Amino acid sequence: MAHGQRPQKTLVILPLVFGVVTSTVFADQDLYATLRERMVTEQLLASPDGRIPIRDPRVVEAMRRVPRHAFVPVSLRHLAYTDQPLPIGHDQTISQPYIVALMTELAQVSPGEKVLEIGTGSGYQAAVLAELTRQVFSIEILEPLANQAMQTLKDLGITDVQVRVGDGYLGWPEETPFDAILVTAAAPRVPEPLVEQLAINGRLVIPLGERFQELVVFTNTPTGLIQEAVIPVRFVPMVGQVQHEPEPSVP
Repeated sequence: MAHGQRPQKTLVILPLVFGVVTSTVFADQDLYATLRERMVTEQLLASPDGRIPIRDPRVVEAMRRVPRHAFVPVSLRHLAYTDQPLPIGHDQTISQPYIVALMTELAQVSPGEKVLEIGTGSGYQAAVLAELTRQVFSIEILEPLANQAMQTLKDLGITDVQVRVGDGYLGWPEETPFDAILVTAAAPRVPEPLVEQLAINGRLVIPLGERFQELVVFTNTPTGLIQEAVIPVRFVPMVGQVQHEPEPSVP
C-alpha cells in the first residue's frame, strides 16, 4: 500500500558518475552490499537534517540484511539505497529507508511477537519485520501489489510473512491480538478495529492527519492508550472503509 517520507533534503547516492546505469551493473551483489552499508551509515546511524538516529542494533542489522533493491522496479534499482521513497506503481511508493527503520524501531518488536502491517506495498517493510520475528501478517488493499509482494518475498526465501488482499482498516481479526501494528498510509483518525486488535502493552505506529501528518505511537496500557507524537511525515492516504467511517471516540 502506501509508504511515506519525512520532508527533508534528498541525498542521492549514485554508483556511477557518468553514463547509463544498466541492470548488468547491479547483477553484482557486492556492489549492492556496499550501497546498503553506506545507506545504514549515512542515513540511519548518522543524523542528517537533525533526524533521530536509529539505535536499536537489531533494526540496524535487519536494514543491512534486507535487499531493498529487490523490492523496487528494475528501472529504479540504481536508486534503491538513496535517501528517498520510490514509486512502485499504482500511485504507491516504497518508503525511504529511514522511515522504514524508524517505524520498525518504534514498534519495538521482540522475537516471538506477532506483528500486523497495514499496507504491504512492495513487501519491503514486511521483510524487515521478518528479520525480527517469525510472525508477520500484512494486508494490502491493491491486489496487484499484494501479488507482486508475495512473489518477491517468495523469490527471496522469506517465509515468515503472510500477505492477504483486504481493507487494512479492518485489521486481521482471526489472528488477534497483535503485539505491534504498523500502518504505512496516513489515516485521518485512529482506526478503532486496529485498537481493538492490539494486545495489552502493544504498540500501534501510524501516520495521522491529512494535509499535515505526524507519525504517532500508541501504547495500549491496561488503563487506556498512551499517545506519543514523533516527527512530521508525508504518506499517501489510507483508502477503503476509513474514508466513510464517522469520527470514533478514541482519545
